[in-house]
Amino acid sequence: MREAVAEPEAYEVADGVHAYVQPDGGWCLNNAGLVVGEAGALLVDTAATEARARRLRETVSRIGGGPPRVVVNTHHHSDHTFGNFVFAPDSPIVAHELCREEMVAAGYGLCGLFPDVEWGDLALAPPEATYRDGLTLHLGELRVELVHPPVPAHTTNDTVVWVPERKVVFTGDVVMSGVTPFCLMGSVEGSLRAVDWLRTLGATTVVAGHGRVAGPEVLDETEAYLRWIQDVAAEGVRAGVSPLEAARETDLGGFGELRDSERLLANLHRAYAELRGAAPGAPLDVLGVFQEMVSFHGGRLTCHA
Repeated sequence: MREAVAEPEAYEVADGVHAYVQPDGGWCLNNAGLVVGEAGALLVDTAATEARARRLRETVSRIGGGPPRVVVNTHHHSDHTFGNFVFAPDSPIVAHELCREEMVAAGYGLCGLFPDVEWGDLALAPPEATYRDGLTLHLGELRVELVHPPVPAHTTNDTVVWVPERKVVFTGDVVMSGVTPFCLMGSVEGSLRAVDWLRTLGATTVVAGHGRVAGPEVLDETEAYLRWIQDVAAEGVRAGVSPLEAARETDLGGFGELRDSERLLANLHRAYAELRGAAPGAPLDVLGVFQEMVSFHGGRLTCHA
């Protein structure tokens, strides 16, 4: 029997700006967002499974008065993109140029990592329009800025969605709220630089890729975790122990309250690589690290998608 999980919640966080929050924010339970202007609506991210994506579409149609004019993917990870096909072709999909490449390369790989999930009848729908550095979209008078962080952060293809007139930012998984950050396919140092840049926006509402809606304090919480990861990794390298050994010897302290704390191991792999000179976003053995995370976790990773 599948464990019951809380229902998704959609609510307005600023005039015309809505957060779609999927509790509890763990593996594959991502947030989405809807920005409604006089000329239509923009959807930020979709969902991991067919059933969740179709439920999201019902909510978007109810709030926005029909299909969104455009869908934006914040990065290629399948929990944010598998649901694209539910909105296409009525709503064109936009993302960073590397997002399309990485999404096509990843295919349906996430299904193999979480074989117990009821994925549904999925069909890949990569972005139809891509950008390189930034893109401004207009919903009538309401501006929505798509910005690619200057260095890899959560991934190599992150998009931050900024609504300046409402002071709301959708960070994708560059920031998570009450959920452990995850830098395996990006960069710890790059994530810190992205957090510094996010502060300059002056957002009063932060809709993270997973977890509760927050204020700018979540940027400080993210920074604290990432700097701690760098310290743990530096100590592990000095001691000559592997990331797995370092993770097993590490007391999480207050960070143990974050959802999916086993990501510590993945983040240490990335931090070790950077300490040894790897470029931000340089490919690592993702499947191998996931297998190590299962061992570290003591069994299959918990996913309620």
